[in-house]
Amino acid sequence: MDPDDDLPPTDAAAALRLIQDQRAATVRRFDPDARLLYWPWGVAWLVGFGLLFLRFSPGERELLRLPGWLPLTVLFTLLLAAAAVQAVVSARAHGQVTGDSARRGRWYGCAWGLGSVSIYAGLGRITEHLPHDLAVLLWSATAVGLTGALHMAGGAIWLDRDLFRLGVWISVINLAGAFAGPGWPALVVAVTGGGGILVTGALAGRRQRQRP
Repeated sequence: MDPDDDLPPTDAAAALRLIQDQRAATVRRFDPDARLLYWPWGVAWLVGFGLLFLRFSPGERELLRLPGWLPLTVLFTLLLAAAAVQAVVSARAHGQVTGDSARRGRWYGCAWGLGSVSIYAGLGRITEHLPHDLAVLLWSATAVGLTGALHMAGGAIWLDRDLFRLGVWISVINLAGAFAGPGWPALVVAVTGGGGILVTGALAGRRQRQRP
């Protein structure tokens, strides 16, 4: 190894390039691939809610003969898998970050966890007294509505336009699905919700790759 390789650059342009390269490397290190943060959720919504629509279509029809427990089991399994992927990716990228940014991330994660558990606990006590089609509608509208609201909150916290816009989109399609009536929200959420998440991930990933 040439000992001169460890010496600082003597040319101002070379020094500037070195600073820019180090800055870019740091940004890449602490900026996880957006596709890994969005796409697992998009697949979970597309497949999970898609099966829910095929099994419990409008008018209590079965477009695809499946056990009644299977669609929700698949949906929650895929959601847990997506949450695990996001946790691993975020931990690798931000595990050594401290200060206000790390605290915001922890508190935001607590909002997701506690908010979801508290709402699902309440829904479990209410939906057992409702007809099946209305119970599915209430579960879907509430869970998707919570997701849209928390996405908008996350976008506001980190000034992330992609996340905020996705939250607005999810909230709008949730309203459309709820007004469409029992059976339809699952289709709306699967196609436009899951598809919207996949598109958002693709666009965010492309912007990351184009970033100097």
